[in-house]
Amino acid sequence: MQEELLHIYSKLKKILKEFEGSFKPKFDLDSKYDLWSFKDVVIADRKRKEVFFASIVIQSSYVGFYYMPIYFDTELKDVFDPELLSMLKGKSCFHIKKIDSKLENQIKKALKIGFDLYKKRGWV
Repeated sequence: MQEELLHIYSKLKKILKEFEGSFKPKFDLDSKYDLWSFKDVVIADRKRKEVFFASIVIQSSYVGFYYMPIYFDTELKDVFDPELLSMLKGKSCFHIKKIDSKLENQIKKALKIGFDLYKKRGWV
């Protein structure tokens, strides 16, 4: 099981790293990787110096894929294919227990849409 989780984590980290030019990690570990925009912005009338974008964390039986853009635009759920949407547990955490090229493409698509949302709002 742990070997499979490391495989999933490795695949997802490779996808997330493609966004590292616009975002920067706070954590870049063997079991946790995240991306943040470090920019002074105002969100919901609050000044912030950083905005969380996405992360992955190896949990005991899955890899957690945390996708923050969904907090800022709940209609993003409508663009998820059923396979990815079925893995959404809670508001922004997807429990990834297996990965294939179809799921990888869905995650890439979600990240691109989220990136475009952040860019449109001036957060990156």
